[in-house]
Amino acid sequence: MSDRRPTINDVAQRAGVSKSLVSLVMRGSSQVTEHRREAVLAAARELGYRPNTVARSLVEGRTRTVGVVVSDLRNPWYVDILDGFRRVLKANGLRVLIGGGQLDNQVDAGVAEAFIDLRVEGLCVVGTLPYDEALAEAMKSVPAVVASSHSYELPYVDSVVNDDEAGSREATEHLIALGHRRIAHIGGGPDGVAEARRRGYENAMRAHGLSARIRVEGCDYDEQSGYTAARRLLRGRTRPTAIVALNDLACVGALSAADDAGLSVPGELSIVGYDNTALAAVSHLSLSSVDPRSVEIGRLAAERILARMDRDTGAAPERGLRELIAPILVVRRSTARVPQGKS
Repeated sequence: MSDRRPTINDVAQRAGVSKSLVSLVMRGSSQVTEHRREAVLAAARELGYRPNTVARSLVEGRTRTVGVVVSDLRNPWYVDILDGFRRVLKANGLRVLIGGGQLDNQVDAGVAEAFIDLRVEGLCVVGTLPYDEALAEAMKSVPAVVASSHSYELPYVDSVVNDDEAGSREATEHLIALGHRRIAHIGGGPDGVAEARRRGYENAMRAHGLSARIRVEGCDYDEQSGYTAARRLLRGRTRPTAIVALNDLACVGALSAADDAGLSVPGELSIVGYDNTALAAVSHLSLSSVDPRSVEIGRLAAERILARMDRDTGAAPERGLRELIAPILVVRRSTARVPQGKS
C-alpha cells in the first residue's frame, strides 16, 4: 500500500468533479450545490484527505485564525468568555488558537509573538494582564480586542468589559438589604478588576453609612488565598456576618474557612461570589454570585474583531471603543438574613 498522502486531484477524480470545485467545497463556499458538496466530502472521507491549510493560506493570503491570550487558564470564568467568542468566529469561518498569557506571574510575551509569527488575523486578550510592551506592540499590528479586563487601555484596541464596580456594589447592597452591617471583602488585589470590585464594595458601604465597618482582606483569584483571607477575618469576637468575595474560587475558599471555624453558611455567615461560574451552581455549594454575562462579553468581543477585520484596508486604525456590560446578581442559598442580634 502506498504511503502517499491523498491530494485534491485524487478527491476530484474520486468524486468525478473538477479540482476547482473541490477547492470551493473545502473553503465552505455557498456556490456549490448540496449534491456535489456531499459527493466531494464523501470522496475526501474515503480517501482520508485533509486540506493543506498552510498551502491554502499562502495562496489566499489569509490564515483564517485569531489568537487568544488568556491571562489564567485555571480560572473557570474565562471558559464562558471563550465559548461566546469562539462560536461567533466559527460561524464566520475563523478558527481560534489559545495560549496562556502568564508564566511565573509575568506576562509570557512569547505567546503573542508566536501568534504574530503564525500570521493570525486578529488578537484577543481574555482576563487581566499587566502592561507588556511586546504584547502591546503585537496588538497594534492586527485587529485586537480586550475581553473583561481593566488593567490598561491601548489606542486602537477595542475592549468589552464587565462593570465590576457595579457588580460588587450590587452584591454588597444585597447583603445590606438582608440586614447585614458587618460585611467584609476578600480581594482588593493590584489589578484593575480587583480594584474595581473593591471600590464597588467600599462605595456601597459608605453610601449606607457603614464606612467605619469597611474591612478588606487581600486575596487573589484562587481558592487557597480565599481560604487564608477568610480565616483571618473569622478570628476574634468581631467577625463579619457576611463576606463579598473577589470571585467564585475565592468564595469556595471562604466556605472552607467557615466550615473549619464551625460556622454554618448561611445560618451564621453569608457569602457572595463573583463570576457565576459553573462552581456557583453546584448544588452543595449553591453560591449567590454576580453574573458578569461572560458569554455575552465573548460574543461582543468577537463581533468587534470581525468589524475591525472588515475595515482593515491599510488606513490608519480607528481609536478603540470601550463597552461596559452590566452584570446581574444571581441569588442562591449562600446568603440569608443576618442572624438575630448579630447585626
